[in-house]
Amino acid sequence: MKTTLIAHSPDADDIFMYYAIKFGWVDMKNTHFDNIAKDIQTLNEDALNGVYDIVAISFALYPHIKEEYAPLRTAVSFGEGYGPKIIKKKGIKLKKNFKVALSGKHTTNAMLFRIAYPEARISYMNFLEIENAVLEGKVDAGVLIHESILAYDDALEVEREMWDIWQELAGNELPLPLGGMAIRRSIPLHKAIDYEATLTKAVKVARDHKERLSQMLLERNLVRIDAPTLEKYLELYANNNSISLSEIQIRAINKLFEIGYTNGFYDTLVKIEDYFIPTHYKELRSA
Repeated sequence: MKTTLIAHSPDADDIFMYYAIKFGWVDMKNTHFDNIAKDIQTLNEDALNGVYDIVAISFALYPHIKEEYAPLRTAVSFGEGYGPKIIKKKGIKLKKNFKVALSGKHTTNAMLFRIAYPEARISYMNFLEIENAVLEGKVDAGVLIHESILAYDDALEVEREMWDIWQELAGNELPLPLGGMAIRRSIPLHKAIDYEATLTKAVKVARDHKERLSQMLLERNLVRIDAPTLEKYLELYANNNSISLSEIQIRAINKLFEIGYTNGFYDTLVKIEDYFIPTHYKELRSA
């Protein structure tokens, strides 16, 4: 039986969306799944280097790996009126060239931040280190992501919401594309279709059994947060809109790519739908 490794982040939404497979609620014929958790920038770098067959990525990275990976339509995270936060110490006024900590060069929030604050001096670090870096004065500000946006030290305040930057750049009420999954193009097409279907089912089953799955994750110390915070967090980033990309989500991703292209982050203008796995292939093959 083939073992397939799924690489995802250690934050609660990715854990939640994968663990219906880990707990054996969802499976795939002749395939054993295993998983590895790494911070999102490390995963982005691994995708650039072609390390994993199936890997979580920041949406902003995708145009850089489009020849090697196809985007999956499932296990996606978007912000809708919320998202990463730029935080600083209370009462501090930031200069134009303020020092800031970001969670990684290829993250969506980093691209949007660099467009909005071209004079800021950037340090990249693990997202778990950013809050303390601000508190200790190593940087003037930091961008909080994942569960960090829900609870941070009382000495800190929000300078600006990434959602507001996104709205200014996108020009309308599109959701903010944050992260998704990608699959290696060299995988046989019929197999890739099965992988996407299995992962989609896993997210749906997770949502259908959210209370039970959440309790199991908490009991096994698989998430870093308590029950109330987990409940809130999952409704933000692993909700029913995470099961399969919608038309408005696709438009949002394309707007992100357009913004990146216009600002010199990409060499070519990419449309995400041009790179999806052609799921109709399996129907044609069996016809």
